[in-house]
Amino acid sequence: MRYQGKVTRWKDEQGFGFIVPNGGGEAVFLHIKSFARRGRRPVDGEIVTYDLAFDAKGRARADGVAFVESRSSVSVVEPTRKLLWLAVLFIVFVAGCTWLGKLPKLVPVIYVVASLFAFAVYAWDKSAAQNGEWRTQESTLHLLALIGGWPGALFAQKLLRHKSKKTSFQVMFWMTVLVNCGALGWLLSPKGAAAWRGLSSVVWSSAGKFHF
Repeated sequence: MRYQGKVTRWKDEQGFGFIVPNGGGEAVFLHIKSFARRGRRPVDGEIVTYDLAFDAKGRARADGVAFVESRSSVSVVEPTRKLLWLAVLFIVFVAGCTWLGKLPKLVPVIYVVASLFAFAVYAWDKSAAQNGEWRTQESTLHLLALIGGWPGALFAQKLLRHKSKKTSFQVMFWMTVLVNCGALGWLLSPKGAAAWRGLSSVVWSSAGKFHF
């Protein structure tokens, strides 16, 4: 007999949560490996159908789980091509500012390296999600975006279709983008440029003391 219910308390990093049966009743344990197809991950609020099974201790668990409705009702729109062009134009902007002497040469290097690394981490996490393996923490993905890897992360979300439809993740992701862009804007300001020059002089001065 097939049952229907709503996913709740889903912990994406651990790969498990619960299903509240339609009509009420005790929540049923749900594991990512219980899905008949592992093409994507569930989110809270999704409606699924499932078979009822029991573990060795007699506890109820879901098996043969399948999605029955679109995720559009519980998700945000995934990155579009326009947003990908935004990432490309941003990198071009950073490169142009560096060429004009408005930004330190280290800045575009940080963005490129962080973006490539972020893309690789997203790909790794996507593979882990499909195989039911240990996931990369979302806080790590957000940290990579914050330090300058958000263009690469944006490409990964679109091309790999990973983390692109989870509302809570997308909200935090775009917050890190705004913070990063704000920091870049400050670095382009006279105060930011002066602070960078001061920091650079201190670093070079300290490094000179250890030169033999």
